[in-house]
Amino acid sequence: MGEQLIIEQLEFRGRCGVTSEERARPQLLAVDLELDCQLTLAGRSDDLRHTVDYATVAARIVELGTSHESRLLEAMAERFLTALFDEFCVDRIKLWLRKLHPPITQVTKSMGITVERTKLTQQLIRADPPPPHFLVRQLPRLPKGKVLDIASGTGRHALFLASLGYQVDAIDRDIQALAQLSSTAHARNLTEVTTQTVDLEPPPPHKPDLGQDAYDVILVFFYLTRPLFPHIIDALKPGGVLLYETFLIDNHLHYQHPRRKEFCLAHNELISLTSDLRILHYDEGPHEGHHGIELVYTAQLVAQKPLPTGPST
Repeated sequence: MGEQLIIEQLEFRGRCGVTSEERARPQLLAVDLELDCQLTLAGRSDDLRHTVDYATVAARIVELGTSHESRLLEAMAERFLTALFDEFCVDRIKLWLRKLHPPITQVTKSMGITVERTKLTQQLIRADPPPPHFLVRQLPRLPKGKVLDIASGTGRHALFLASLGYQVDAIDRDIQALAQLSSTAHARNLTEVTTQTVDLEPPPPHKPDLGQDAYDVILVFFYLTRPLFPHIIDALKPGGVLLYETFLIDNHLHYQHPRRKEFCLAHNELISLTSDLRILHYDEGPHEGHHGIELVYTAQLVAQKPLPTGPST
């Protein structure tokens, strides 16, 4: 990004040191910041509301640096990064934090740390539980907008995408899981998450209603009911993207999980079930499991709903 807000040599007295003796007396610290942000609109409008106010940024850093005690500069820097990403519209931060008069005789100038981090990396660090690598790797393929998280559970994926600015509808038939998801979203101030209890496998003649051309992204992780696929495809907007991962029959054969074979995909079955979509990515084999440690055999698919073709001339 070519647009940056830069603050050099922001000085304040803070309490930072491994020993209690060093923390007992505030010492002179300095911060340099590079913030990637949008400045073009402010340049045209000459309006402070259209930019990041460097005076407000400086005041927030000084407030945090003088009101909290830290043993390590790393902890103080992490506090600064969290506040800047949460409170200001910035995409990347480069921070240099240093002690100007460190208590080491041989150091004649300063000593400190530098940290460079993007907003996405910050969200990955803070995500609890962390999102799966498959979802993170496919983020560049996901259009911005409205997301449907099918069989969301407690919201591992919904919470992560909401933290990146997506509007997320999470549906599941587990009322308690959705209640936990709502509580977590509220605690993290993720206002763009809604939950709804939905039976995705209603008895005939009832059918699940996911909407028509309603979502830019639909997520399905480790849930399989084959009659649902036409409704998933109907719910995608033209140009919308489906991200799907669940167990292959190989996982049942290797680990006897899931116990029932019908809850596992046959080889290439996921491609057949989404034949009306354009395949952007497909892979079968051992992949990262729920907890990021064990390997499970899954099929991973990213597919896009075609845009309507206009009348020929």
